[in-house]
Amino acid sequence: MTDVAPILSARDIVSGYGPVQILKGVSVEVLPGEIVTIIGPNGAGKSTLLKAIFGLLPVTEGHVSLHGVDITRLSTENLVRAGIGFVPQTNNVFSSLTIRENLLMGGFIRDEGLQDRFDWVVSLFPDLGSRLSEKTGKLSGGQRQMVAIGRALMLEPKILLLDEPSASLSPKMSEMVFEKVREINGLGTAALMVEQDAQRALAISHRGYVLAAGENRYEGPASDLLGSDDVRRLYLGA
Repeated sequence: MTDVAPILSARDIVSGYGPVQILKGVSVEVLPGEIVTIIGPNGAGKSTLLKAIFGLLPVTEGHVSLHGVDITRLSTENLVRAGIGFVPQTNNVFSSLTIRENLLMGGFIRDEGLQDRFDWVVSLFPDLGSRLSEKTGKLSGGQRQMVAIGRALMLEPKILLLDEPSASLSPKMSEMVFEKVREINGLGTAALMVEQDAQRALAISHRGYVLAAGENRYEGPASDLLGSDDVRRLYLGA
């Protein structure tokens, strides 16, 4: 076990939709500098967990902490201010706005340094830099995902929550998204990612968790999960 304190810790989380509790005491943590991927079958509670962490669903039991500070009951706006970025699977860009406008909206609460951060984000996604005046709705799915991730980075989050970032993308664009996640991580931002493309996500991750029926099933180094016969047979389609 490591002695490094986690940047994000979710402990014994119970959450769901109304009277239906999807999560039944799930725990995950992310250490500084890590990419951590959550995998599991449909309905396991993976996306529900990210929404609960980000305050989009009520946590009825358990707690979430950021750098050791309890953030369980904070509003989403205050969670963003605290240093959590969230990229949902769908409806993650403003299609009627330009790329520039989408990115600038991501920095709406910055008091200073907005242009510098905008320039940094654009440099991270050079394919978007020459198209800043284009409406986001005209972009491909992969390009829209880049805009969504870029917008979440505008406030320099300590950790990025990514819900199915490769969903509905071509293999080429999926690979590009995973490469960008790895690049962003290499620049100092931790990431907690939910992914159906488990093998490719684990391949760029430090650690992983397997959820099933709203509970923890397996956890450990990503390489161990990829090499586990049980995990491969049950959850990786191998």
